[in-house]
Amino acid sequence: MMTGTYPVNENKGHLGGIPEDKNFIKQFNNAGYNTYYVGKWHLGEGDSDPIPFGFTDSYAAGRAGGLGSRFFPFNFDKNGKRHKEQVENLEQDGKEGDYASDMLTNHTIDFIKNNPKDKPFLAILVFYAVHTPIEAKPEDEARNKEQLKGIDFGDTPEYIKEGEGRRKMRQDDAAYAGMVENVDQNVGKLLQTLKDMGIDKNTIIVFSSDHGGLSNDGNKGERHLATTNFPLKAGKGHLYEGGIRVPLFVKWDNQLKPRVEDKSIVLGMDVFPTLLDLALNKKVNGVDGQSYAAVLKGKDSWQDRTVYWMSRKARPHSTGDSKMIAVRSGDYKLVQYLDTKKVELYNLKKDVSEAHDLSEKDSKKTAQMLQLLKDWKKEMMVPERMDVGKKVKGNNNETKNEKNKNKF
Repeated sequence: MMTGTYPVNENKGHLGGIPEDKNFIKQFNNAGYNTYYVGKWHLGEGDSDPIPFGFTDSYAAGRAGGLGSRFFPFNFDKNGKRHKEQVENLEQDGKEGDYASDMLTNHTIDFIKNNPKDKPFLAILVFYAVHTPIEAKPEDEARNKEQLKGIDFGDTPEYIKEGEGRRKMRQDDAAYAGMVENVDQNVGKLLQTLKDMGIDKNTIIVFSSDHGGLSNDGNKGERHLATTNFPLKAGKGHLYEGGIRVPLFVKWDNQLKPRVEDKSIVLGMDVFPTLLDLALNKKVNGVDGQSYAAVLKGKDSWQDRTVYWMSRKARPHSTGDSKMIAVRSGDYKLVQYLDTKKVELYNLKKDVSEAHDLSEKDSKKTAQMLQLLKDWKKEMMVPERMDVGKKVKGNNNETKNEKNKNKF
């Protein structure tokens, strides 16, 4: 999302290698915006944070991918053990009983309220929820626990074998539900603030997620599985739909028609080209992402678009996934395991659960999709060792960005 590129793109996919005219945040800064980042950053190398990337200010954002606890003190787990990565600011500002998502929301609201009235703003709020540790407010967990009593899961098993681990099949975790509900409440609080300030009709709001829920515990079986992505297959870390298909809501009162569901194919890398288009009427060339402003306005449809994914760092121990590459073109999607070269083909319009592999039945379509992958890898300059999912002996073909990792 931050680079507007496919992560595997050798020349563009790293934060440190982005020229100013391709840096979306600096484009907003140059247009007179104040830019603010709150919450999970988890990008770059070393002690990275949003400020060197171009943001005016940030809060509780750094290298940490998660919290020790949802409750104060946030950098310690419930057993008092200090978390391996510390989230700055949050713990210093907190007090007994504080809940992390509430604090992040309040700081975002403070930024918006204190922003000069003559200055436009871009604010990004990234909750560390929902993510491990799965901890909800007691009242939210209790309420959802009560609601679960009325749900009959019938003969649906709690887990099934999948990949390197087990996949959860029942949506039955009250604490997880409470965390989701809390995020929902905080988003509502943020929207109400915009309304109270009289700026809701002049504010574009985008809500989305980074990936599907963690639904596979890997071959160690040590992770707490709190959710299922059923009927979608798999979850976090996987290139099946359960790992990559996420919600995307865009709201802009008086400009976009409300309550419209569109099935166009968009990716996270399209978000900022779209925002630049909508807010500044500005196009950015030389990135992989595209503006879907015309789609939002009902003037275009991207249902036949071709898009790609590549996952070359599998985590079989913790998420049960494998090194894979995938392409979607219209209704069809092909996935290929990098280590074994196994290929699977699905028609997502008829089979969103990816339960019926068509690769042998429709060899012509399979060949077409494989050619798309081959051409894309050539365009992205994917080195051979990435393509096979492991380092090839004697191959020193490192990318420029691997030789010069940016440390900010």
